[in-house]
Amino acid sequence: MTTSDTNHRPSPSSPPLIQCRRLTKTYKKGDNTITPLQELDLDVPAGDFLALMGPSGSGKTTLLNLIAGIDRPSGGELIIGGTNIASLSRSKLADWRSTHVGYVFQLYNLVPVLTAYENVELPLLLHRLSAKDRHEKVQTALQLVGIADRYDHYPRQLSGGQEQRVAIARAIVTDPTIIVGDEPTGDLDQESAAAIMDLMTRLCDDLGKTLILVTHDAKSAAYAKRTLHLEKGRLVEAQTLTARRAAHQLQES
Repeated sequence: MTTSDTNHRPSPSSPPLIQCRRLTKTYKKGDNTITPLQELDLDVPAGDFLALMGPSGSGKTTLLNLIAGIDRPSGGELIIGGTNIASLSRSKLADWRSTHVGYVFQLYNLVPVLTAYENVELPLLLHRLSAKDRHEKVQTALQLVGIADRYDHYPRQLSGGQEQRVAIARAIVTDPTIIVGDEPTGDLDQESAAAIMDLMTRLCDDLGKTLILVTHDAKSAAYAKRTLHLEKGRLVEAQTLTARRAAHQLQES
């Protein structure tokens, strides 16, 4: 299914959690003005699992970082859960991000001198919780990702797939509204990547999390409910899981 770059909106019966309206990002590079996102419109309903694909420099990571509150737009609106985060001050945006967003990185970004348990506990230190409450949340997150038996291991003692599971546990330990991933399987072998994508699918299906994933890997994108393609800062194609399956069935028939 192909649509124009302004028609990526769910039906009125599915109120969007994330609303991008004419979202624009520009920055200066020497004498040149770079525009990785150009007046982009996008709705993401709660519980969606969205994959963002496109060539390098197409604006995928820029969009992801704007939604995650890591970067700020140059223009337009970015409304998440009824809050226009584009209008928040830097300190309020940091507070919003620590509560509502879990970020999964390609290279895990674990602290090497901390154990798996301590890495997962880190985001909770920004919240007013007792040691007992932190312990319960960390244990729950480690169990959800299937790594509880490695709680006292350091990153160097873990495989790549295990490190990414710890990183996912860290991303979900605060019970965020949105989980974003920037090439979370890009540094993994095929078997480990499939296990991580199965885990992320369960976070969406079983826990109702909203997932947004940037990937160059079509196999990883196939786990998502929707795939959007970006080119030069604009959405150019929307393909639903149903459409992909229908196309695949036609090829086999």
